[in-house]
Amino acid sequence: MRWPVEAPVPAPGARTLTTAGIVGLGSALPAEAVPSDAIADGLGVAHGWIERRTGIASRRRAAVDARVSDLAAEAARAALADADIDAADIDTVLVATLAPDEITPNAAPQVAHAIGAGAAAAVDIGAACSGFVSGLTLAAGMIESGRAENVLVIGAEILSRYIDYNDRSTAGLFGDGAGAVVLAPRDSGVVGRGVLGSDGAAAPFIIAPRETGLMRMDGHETFKRAVRTLVNNAIETVAANGLELGDIDLFVLHQANGRIITAVGEALSVEPERMLDVIAEVGNTSAASIPLALAAARERGLLHDGDTVLLGAVGAGFTWGAVVVEWGNA
Repeated sequence: MRWPVEAPVPAPGARTLTTAGIVGLGSALPAEAVPSDAIADGLGVAHGWIERRTGIASRRRAAVDARVSDLAAEAARAALADADIDAADIDTVLVATLAPDEITPNAAPQVAHAIGAGAAAAVDIGAACSGFVSGLTLAAGMIESGRAENVLVIGAEILSRYIDYNDRSTAGLFGDGAGAVVLAPRDSGVVGRGVLGSDGAAAPFIIAPRETGLMRMDGHETFKRAVRTLVNNAIETVAANGLELGDIDLFVLHQANGRIITAVGEALSVEPERMLDVIAEVGNTSAASIPLALAAARERGLLHDGDTVLLGAVGAGFTWGAVVVEWGNA
């Protein structure tokens, strides 16, 4: 269905706003798949324990010498090919990641160089699991205002290096991967209004101290806040786009934990078939989660031209964001 968000009519002499849409989608996953039961053995828990608690059966693990920037570049090339756009025509590259390869330089300029968009503006976005949604919202705003034309938004993570595999609260959750989209001016299939927010007071609930570099999480508090925030953010974002929850064809939420996705669906009274759950084979990939989920949904035939899709995520910081997208070329 078409939804009612439209660019405002400009006043005489004012700049005309351009709508932005997703024109290409790509993903990249490491070859190695690590089953949850292998991690369960190290934790000393029964086979099936991790999957029952999280919905995760396996996740991908990057090679020891793999680089986040290379994984991001692979996903970016796939998105460019899908969009049939040359890398030289990309003027902005945004990379959402919580752990680039080095403290400096950031990942984005390295990715831009690797794909042949070396002159593009290149910026990393550090909003943890909500980084991709943040990047998508910012990229759409740049196109709408005429400050960019073709923008690559990438989420990429190699989280397996920052996990304590003796910690039951985190060992079974995280995986590695990257996903990317190309945004360009278009009149249909547009990115609607997004709603972003944060609460720094909750930052200690998910933290990787520089001293250890390992993830620590208060699982119970994170679960409660994630469900509450995803629910409230979805309601607010749908309303901001002049829609109702029933107008959303597919909810693509951060794939953090299968129980969170189920709880949000129940709180919103949304049928399970409209709540995308593809966490089983990839786990929680933080900033890469949303684009990887979109790629999986497309592969499974769950995305159709004209579908109205809500993207939503929460992450460490504590950060959150949601945005409505009209899919395809309706």
